Amino acid sequence: MKKKAIISVSSKQQNNDDTIEVVTPGEFYKKDDCYYVEYKETEISGMEGTSTTFKMNNDNFSLIRIGSTNANMNFNKNQKSLSVYDTPYGTMELRIRTNKLEVNLDEKGGDVFIDYNLSISGQDYENTQLKINIKA
Repeated sequence: MKKKAIISVSSKQQNNDDTIEVVTPGEFYKKDDCYYVEYKETEISGMEGTSTTFKMNNDNFSLIRIGSTNANMNFNKNQKSLSVYDTPYGTMELRIRTNKLEVNLDEKGGDVFIDYNLSISGQDYENTQLKINIKA
């Protein structure tokens, strides 16, 4: 059963002191062995018209965007992945190396922490830390 939830997402790059944080309403539920979060992006994120879904379990995390921006980014413990990020301004290749993935969720929500290195269209890898809190 889907529950209303408040989702907080913060992202910090290693070489930048600024933390980007978004707090938004959405839905939270469990299906099979995965937890899901769904929410609509807003004009503030620059992705208005996009639906974002997180699919999570202990070993992997997927960020799926469908709409004005399309992406399917996979973060798997100690693995590399390749995805395409399609925006109204063009398409970018994303290479992801997941260093650490912690998923601590139950029926009431919880926390996700991802430490990863990201290369966009062949540029140098940048370390990023993503923290997600879900209150259902």
